[in-house]
Amino acid sequence: MFHSVQIRNLFLAPFIIWAGIFIFVPLIFIIWYGITDAAGNFSLENLAMIFQTEFFKSLEMSVLLAFVSTAICLILAYPLCLILVERAKSAGLIITLLFVLPLWMNTLLSTMAWQTILEKNGILNQFLRLLSLPDFTLINTQAAVVLGMIYNYLPYMVLPLYVALSKIDKSVIEAAKDLGASTWQTFLKVILPLSLPGAVSGITMVFIPALTTFAISALLGGGKVLLIGNVIEQEFTFEYDWNLGAALSIVLMIFIVLNMILTFAFDSSHEEDS
Repeated sequence: MFHSVQIRNLFLAPFIIWAGIFIFVPLIFIIWYGITDAAGNFSLENLAMIFQTEFFKSLEMSVLLAFVSTAICLILAYPLCLILVERAKSAGLIITLLFVLPLWMNTLLSTMAWQTILEKNGILNQFLRLLSLPDFTLINTQAAVVLGMIYNYLPYMVLPLYVALSKIDKSVIEAAKDLGASTWQTFLKVILPLSLPGAVSGITMVFIPALTTFAISALLGGGKVLLIGNVIEQEFTFEYDWNLGAALSIVLMIFIVLNMILTFAFDSSHEEDS
Protein backbone atom coordinates (compact mmCIF):
# COMPACT_ATOMS: atom_id res chain seq x y z
CA MET A 1 0.00 0.00 0.00
CA PHE A 2 2.79 2.39 0.95
CA HIS A 3 4.67 1.65 -2.28
CA SER A 4 1.54 2.24 -4.41
CA VAL A 5 1.07 5.65 -2.78
CA GLN A 6 4.70 6.50 -3.50
CA ILE A 7 4.33 5.45 -7.14
CA ARG A 8 1.13 7.50 -7.48
CA ASN A 9 2.83 10.56 -6.01
CA LEU A 10 5.75 10.02 -8.38
CA PHE A 11 3.42 10.14 -11.37
CA LEU A 12 1.67 13.22 -9.95
CA ALA A 13 4.94 15.12 -9.51
CA PRO A 14 5.32 16.25 -13.18
CA PHE A 15 1.78 17.65 -13.25
CA ILE A 16 2.24 19.43 -9.90
CA ILE A 17 5.49 21.00 -11.13
CA TRP A 18 3.90 21.99 -14.44
CA ALA A 19 0.83 23.47 -12.71
CA GLY A 20 3.01 25.36 -10.24
CA ILE A 21 5.19 26.94 -12.93
CA PHE A 22 2.56 27.68 -15.57
CA ILE A 23 -0.63 28.22 -13.52
CA PHE A 24 -0.01 29.23 -9.91
CA VAL A 25 3.12 31.35 -10.36
CA PRO A 26 1.56 33.48 -13.16
CA LEU A 27 -1.60 33.88 -11.05
CA ILE A 28 0.47 35.10 -8.12
CA PHE A 29 2.19 37.65 -10.35
CA ILE A 30 -1.15 38.82 -11.78
CA ILE A 31 -2.64 39.29 -8.32
CA TRP A 32 0.52 41.04 -7.09
CA TYR A 33 0.57 43.52 -9.98
CA GLY A 34 -3.20 44.03 -9.71
CA ILE A 35 -3.17 45.10 -6.06
CA THR A 36 -0.04 47.28 -6.23
CA ASP A 37 0.87 50.51 -7.97
CA ALA A 38 3.88 51.26 -10.18
CA ALA A 39 6.05 51.81 -7.07
CA GLY A 40 5.10 48.40 -5.65
CA ASN A 41 2.90 49.80 -2.87
CA PHE A 42 -0.44 48.19 -1.99
CA SER A 43 -3.25 49.94 -3.83
CA LEU A 44 -6.77 49.14 -4.99
CA GLU A 45 -6.85 52.11 -7.34
CA ASN A 46 -6.27 49.98 -10.43
CA LEU A 47 -9.10 47.62 -9.46
CA ALA A 48 -11.42 50.60 -9.05
CA MET A 49 -10.64 51.66 -12.63
CA ILE A 50 -13.10 49.03 -13.86
CA PHE A 51 -15.90 51.42 -12.87
CA GLN A 52 -14.65 54.07 -15.28
CA THR A 53 -16.99 54.47 -18.24
CA GLU A 54 -14.56 53.17 -20.87
CA PHE A 55 -13.60 49.99 -19.02
CA PHE A 56 -17.07 49.29 -17.65
CA LYS A 57 -18.62 49.54 -21.13
CA SER A 58 -16.04 47.07 -22.46
CA LEU A 59 -16.81 44.65 -19.62
CA GLU A 60 -20.55 45.10 -20.12
CA MET A 61 -20.24 44.43 -23.86
CA SER A 62 -18.04 41.38 -23.22
CA VAL A 63 -20.62 39.86 -20.86
CA LEU A 64 -23.46 40.66 -23.26
CA LEU A 65 -21.80 39.21 -26.37
CA ALA A 66 -20.59 36.15 -24.43
CA PHE A 67 -24.14 35.59 -23.15
CA VAL A 68 -25.66 35.99 -26.64
CA SER A 69 -23.14 33.68 -28.31
CA THR A 70 -23.55 31.07 -25.55
CA ALA A 71 -27.35 31.18 -25.85
CA ILE A 72 -27.21 30.80 -29.64
CA CYS A 73 -24.72 27.93 -29.35
CA LEU A 74 -27.08 26.18 -26.91
CA ILE A 75 -30.09 26.70 -29.20
CA LEU A 76 -28.16 25.36 -32.20
CA ALA A 77 -26.57 22.46 -30.31
CA TYR A 78 -29.76 20.88 -28.94
CA PRO A 79 -31.47 20.00 -32.25
CA LEU A 80 -28.12 19.03 -33.76
CA CYS A 81 -27.30 16.66 -30.88
CA LEU A 82 -30.82 15.19 -30.93
CA ILE A 83 -30.34 14.43 -34.63
CA LEU A 84 -26.92 12.90 -33.97
CA VAL A 85 -28.32 10.66 -31.23
CA GLU A 86 -31.11 9.42 -33.52
CA ARG A 87 -28.77 8.74 -36.44
CA ALA A 88 -26.87 5.54 -36.93
CA LYS A 89 -23.44 5.49 -35.36
CA SER A 90 -21.60 5.77 -38.67
CA ALA A 91 -23.63 8.77 -39.87
CA GLY A 92 -23.46 10.36 -36.41
CA LEU A 93 -19.69 10.05 -36.32
CA ILE A 94 -19.34 11.74 -39.72
CA ILE A 95 -21.57 14.67 -38.72
CA THR A 96 -19.81 14.99 -35.37
CA LEU A 97 -16.46 14.99 -37.13
CA LEU A 98 -17.58 17.88 -39.33
CA PHE A 99 -18.39 19.95 -36.25
CA VAL A 100 -15.18 18.98 -34.47
CA LEU A 101 -13.00 19.89 -37.47
CA PRO A 102 -12.82 23.61 -36.47
CA LEU A 103 -11.07 22.49 -33.27
CA TRP A 104 -8.24 21.12 -35.39
CA MET A 105 -7.65 24.50 -37.02
CA ASN A 106 -5.96 27.46 -35.39
CA THR A 107 -8.54 29.93 -34.09
CA LEU A 108 -6.75 32.86 -35.75
CA LEU A 109 -6.81 31.14 -39.16
CA SER A 110 -10.51 30.26 -38.96
CA THR A 111 -11.37 33.79 -37.79
CA MET A 112 -9.31 35.32 -40.59
CA ALA A 113 -11.27 33.14 -43.00
CA TRP A 114 -14.48 34.71 -41.72
CA GLN A 115 -12.84 38.11 -42.12
CA THR A 116 -12.28 37.30 -45.79
CA ILE A 117 -15.91 36.20 -46.16
CA LEU A 118 -17.51 39.20 -44.43
CA GLU A 119 -15.32 42.12 -45.56
CA LYS A 120 -16.59 44.75 -47.99
CA ASN A 121 -15.24 42.99 -51.08
CA GLY A 122 -15.42 39.56 -49.52
CA ILE A 123 -16.98 36.36 -50.74
CA LEU A 124 -20.42 37.15 -49.29
CA ASN A 125 -20.76 40.53 -51.00
CA GLN A 126 -19.35 39.19 -54.27
CA PHE A 127 -22.02 36.49 -54.24
CA LEU A 128 -24.73 39.09 -53.50
CA ARG A 129 -23.50 41.23 -56.40
CA LEU A 130 -23.81 38.26 -58.75
CA LEU A 131 -27.48 38.08 -57.72
CA SER A 132 -27.85 41.88 -58.20
CA LEU A 133 -28.53 42.30 -54.50
CA PRO A 134 -27.20 45.15 -52.33
CA ASP A 135 -24.04 44.66 -50.28
CA PHE A 136 -24.40 43.39 -46.74
CA THR A 137 -22.09 45.12 -44.26
CA LEU A 138 -21.36 42.81 -41.37
CA ILE A 139 -17.63 43.18 -40.76
CA ASN A 140 -16.52 45.40 -37.86
CA THR A 141 -19.82 44.95 -36.04
CA GLN A 142 -20.96 43.18 -32.87
CA ALA A 143 -22.87 40.68 -35.04
CA ALA A 144 -19.63 39.68 -36.79
CA VAL A 145 -17.92 39.12 -33.43
CA VAL A 146 -20.83 36.96 -32.21
CA LEU A 147 -20.71 34.99 -35.47
CA GLY A 148 -17.00 34.35 -34.98
CA MET A 149 -17.60 33.21 -31.40
CA ILE A 150 -20.38 30.84 -32.46
CA TYR A 151 -18.25 29.30 -35.20
CA ASN A 152 -15.24 28.79 -32.94
CA TYR A 153 -17.02 27.69 -29.77
CA LEU A 154 -20.05 25.72 -31.01
CA PRO A 155 -18.12 22.39 -30.88
CA TYR A 156 -17.49 23.00 -27.16
CA MET A 157 -21.26 23.05 -26.66
CA VAL A 158 -21.98 20.12 -28.95
CA LEU A 159 -19.57 17.60 -27.43
CA PRO A 160 -20.74 17.57 -23.76
CA LEU A 161 -24.39 17.90 -24.78
CA TYR A 162 -24.09 15.00 -27.22
CA VAL A 163 -22.54 12.82 -24.50
CA ALA A 164 -25.34 13.71 -22.06
CA LEU A 165 -28.10 13.01 -24.59
CA SER A 166 -26.54 9.73 -25.72
CA LYS A 167 -26.66 8.45 -22.13
CA ILE A 168 -30.43 8.92 -21.84
CA ASP A 169 -32.24 5.58 -21.92
CA LYS A 170 -34.44 5.56 -25.03
CA SER A 171 -37.03 3.50 -23.19
CA VAL A 172 -37.70 6.50 -20.93
CA ILE A 173 -38.47 8.66 -23.96
CA GLU A 174 -40.64 5.92 -25.48
CA ALA A 175 -42.52 5.58 -22.18
CA ALA A 176 -43.26 9.32 -22.15
CA LYS A 177 -44.64 9.11 -25.69
CA ASP A 178 -46.70 6.02 -24.83
CA LEU A 179 -48.26 7.97 -21.95
CA GLY A 180 -49.48 10.59 -24.41
CA ALA A 181 -46.78 13.23 -24.15
CA SER A 182 -46.22 15.28 -27.28
CA THR A 183 -42.76 15.78 -28.78
CA TRP A 184 -42.46 19.19 -27.12
CA GLN A 185 -43.66 17.86 -23.75
CA THR A 186 -41.23 14.94 -23.98
CA PHE A 187 -38.39 17.36 -24.58
CA LEU A 188 -39.34 19.70 -21.71
CA LYS A 189 -40.25 17.04 -19.14
CA VAL A 190 -37.78 14.26 -19.96
CA ILE A 191 -34.95 15.13 -22.33
CA LEU A 192 -34.16 18.62 -21.02
CA PRO A 193 -33.90 17.71 -17.31
CA LEU A 194 -31.79 14.61 -18.01
CA SER A 195 -29.43 16.50 -20.33
CA LEU A 196 -28.98 19.57 -18.14
CA PRO A 197 -25.56 18.50 -16.78
CA GLY A 198 -24.21 18.35 -20.34
CA ALA A 199 -25.84 21.67 -21.19
CA VAL A 200 -24.32 23.33 -18.11
CA SER A 201 -20.88 21.96 -18.99
CA GLY A 202 -21.27 23.27 -22.53
CA ILE A 203 -22.40 26.69 -21.28
CA THR A 204 -19.31 26.93 -19.11
CA MET A 205 -17.00 25.80 -21.91
CA VAL A 206 -18.45 28.41 -24.29
CA PHE A 207 -19.11 31.34 -21.96
CA ILE A 208 -15.62 31.54 -20.42
CA PRO A 209 -13.60 31.68 -23.67
CA ALA A 210 -16.22 33.99 -25.23
CA LEU A 211 -15.93 36.34 -22.25
CA THR A 212 -12.13 36.43 -22.34
CA THR A 213 -11.57 36.49 -26.11
CA PHE A 214 -9.65 39.31 -27.77
CA ALA A 215 -8.45 37.79 -31.07
CA ILE A 216 -11.94 37.30 -32.52
CA SER A 217 -13.08 40.80 -31.62
CA ALA A 218 -9.83 42.29 -32.92
CA LEU A 219 -10.14 40.61 -36.32
CA LEU A 220 -13.91 40.76 -36.88
CA GLY A 221 -14.55 43.91 -34.83
CA GLY A 222 -11.81 45.91 -36.50
CA GLY A 223 -11.14 47.98 -33.37
CA LYS A 224 -14.76 49.19 -33.30
CA VAL A 225 -15.89 46.44 -30.94
CA LEU A 226 -13.62 46.79 -27.92
CA LEU A 227 -14.10 43.98 -25.43
CA ILE A 228 -12.46 43.74 -22.02
CA GLY A 229 -9.98 41.21 -23.44
CA ASN A 230 -8.85 43.79 -26.01
CA VAL A 231 -8.48 46.43 -23.29
CA ILE A 232 -6.31 44.09 -21.19
CA GLU A 233 -4.18 43.24 -24.21
CA GLN A 234 -3.65 46.93 -24.98
CA GLU A 235 -2.67 47.69 -21.39
CA PHE A 236 -0.01 44.97 -21.46
CA THR A 237 1.33 45.32 -25.01
CA PHE A 238 0.83 48.98 -25.98
CA GLU A 239 0.44 51.02 -22.79
CA TYR A 240 2.89 48.83 -20.81
CA ASP A 241 0.72 49.41 -17.73
CA TRP A 242 1.00 45.96 -16.18
CA ASN A 243 -0.66 47.03 -12.94
CA LEU A 244 -3.86 48.17 -14.65
CA GLY A 245 -3.84 45.22 -17.05
CA ALA A 246 -3.43 42.79 -14.15
CA ALA A 247 -6.19 44.50 -12.16
CA LEU A 248 -8.62 44.19 -15.09
CA SER A 249 -7.57 40.54 -15.43
CA ILE A 250 -8.48 39.98 -11.78
CA VAL A 251 -11.96 41.38 -12.45
CA LEU A 252 -12.29 38.97 -15.37
CA MET A 253 -11.10 36.09 -13.18
CA ILE A 254 -13.81 36.93 -10.65
CA PHE A 255 -16.45 36.38 -13.35
CA ILE A 256 -14.81 33.07 -14.29
CA VAL A 257 -14.69 31.89 -10.66
CA LEU A 258 -18.36 32.84 -10.16
CA ASN A 259 -19.27 30.86 -13.26
CA MET A 260 -17.37 27.84 -11.94
CA ILE A 261 -19.01 28.14 -8.50
CA LEU A 262 -22.49 28.24 -10.07
CA THR A 263 -21.63 25.22 -12.22
CA PHE A 264 -20.34 23.28 -9.19
CA ALA A 265 -23.43 24.22 -7.16
CA PHE A 266 -25.72 23.04 -9.96
CA ASP A 267 -23.84 19.75 -10.35
CA SER A 268 -24.02 19.13 -6.59
CA SER A 269 -27.77 19.83 -6.42
CA HIS A 270 -28.38 17.68 -9.50
CA GLU A 271 -26.50 14.75 -7.94
CA GLU A 272 -28.54 15.06 -4.74
CA ASP A 273 -31.82 15.10 -6.70
CA SER A 274 -30.79 12.05 -8.72
